Amino acid sequence: MKGEKMTKKIISTHDAPKAIGTYSQAVRAKDTVYLSGQIGLDPSTMQLDEGIEAQIHRVFRNLSAVAQASGGSLSDLVKLNVYLTDLSHFAMLNEIMGSYLKEPYPARAAVGVASLPKGALVEMDGILVLGIGETDKD
Repeated sequence: MKGEKMTKKIISTHDAPKAIGTYSQAVRAKDTVYLSGQIGLDPSTMQLDEGIEAQIHRVFRNLSAVAQASGGSLSDLVKLNVYLTDLSHFAMLNEIMGSYLKEPYPARAAVGVASLPKGALVEMDGILVLGIGETDKD
């Protein structure tokens, strides 16, 4: 509606690592939730899990925790961005991703990067749209 002010809601949960900079874990604007990048930090210790496989799993668990805190889940993902310091881990990422996400999969980008915060091997961020229901595959 004209003149209606859109508000944003800051999403925060203790089930994912606290922000390590000047950002929020996620921001909700109407039914869209913007998930900040998550690395493989254990929220209870704020230490990186050891190795790429453990970090990929941790990132998905962290993203899931923030999605749940926003009122959604990973099934509401419409866009996922993945940053890997070694693209040779791409096949492993795909395999693990299939255990957290079901078809229809979100749109995705996977990018090789030189480095990530705290020496992480993988980082992911995404966009959720809450309450959109079933997806038409046509």
